[in-house]
Amino acid sequence: MKILTLLITTLVFLNLGKAQDLPTQNLPVSYQFTSNETVIDLESPKTFDQKKIGLMGRTQMGENHGMIFIYPEATLRSFWMKNTLIPLDMIFLNNNKIIKIIPNVPPCHNFPDCPSYGPEKISDQVIELNAGRSKALHLQEGQTIKLMTPS
Repeated sequence: MKILTLLITTLVFLNLGKAQDLPTQNLPVSYQFTSNETVIDLESPKTFDQKKIGLMGRTQMGENHGMIFIYPEATLRSFWMKNTLIPLDMIFLNNNKIIKIIPNVPPCHNFPDCPSYGPEKISDQVIELNAGRSKALHLQEGQTIKLMTPS
């Protein structure tokens, strides 16, 4: 009986990391911005729980799609890639100005040893895009991002 319990526990534990078991969400597009003549659609988590889930569990994301995290005040922020399955570019902004781009952040499969990523400057917004998109869109530190609501 102990061996059967151990086997079941092991199988359950190994199954926890599969994409279908991870929390995931698809939020409506709340904002857009244009760069290099390309319109980028952004989901915007509003609640604490939505922000906590972010892009977890997704196995893909549209080329011109991303997520923006908007906070009421600027402070030092860092993000990690726990349960995020796709590599991302993280773009930290303060007052709509890009203060730091961290490209090609890899997924983390070693929870709880996932590193955190963030600038040494305060920010009030963070945009996450597919890895490589910030370069393709010619985004640069110091650039202002004009957020629009979709029409």
